[in-house]
Amino acid sequence: MPFYYHGPIALKGRSETGKAIKLNRKKRKMELGREPAMTSIGERKLKKIRAKGGNEKFRLLQDNEVNLVVGKGIVKKAKLIDVVENPSDIKLSRKKVITKGTIIKTDLGKAVITSRPGQDGVLNAILIEEKAS
Repeated sequence: MPFYYHGPIALKGRSETGKAIKLNRKKRKMELGREPAMTSIGERKLKKIRAKGGNEKFRLLQDNEVNLVVGKGIVKKAKLIDVVENPSDIKLSRKKVITKGTIIKTDLGKAVITSRPGQDGVLNAILIEEKAS
């Protein structure tokens, strides 16, 4: 791949030579983004959002319980104690924001979140380390 002054990949709205390309349309309503849910620990709070086609999504803003898969086909409701680590972003880890892949501490032990709380409106997790009793 040849190296260009603007970088190997053309800039948005520009050709390889740097010529401005006129955009043929603006964003549609369905293409617009929304504010992130930033799910945290607290009393359960849900926010209902209208999605494409009149469907509904539920944003989980706060929750203090999690559906925890303990064994094969065994699911228990566990109390959420703390956010240990959020591997997606160090800033989310400091703010104790819960996203998919977040490692949490429950009353049954450490677990990893498998659901998308900002999309599904529930907290599902798999137990990765049992609490020493």
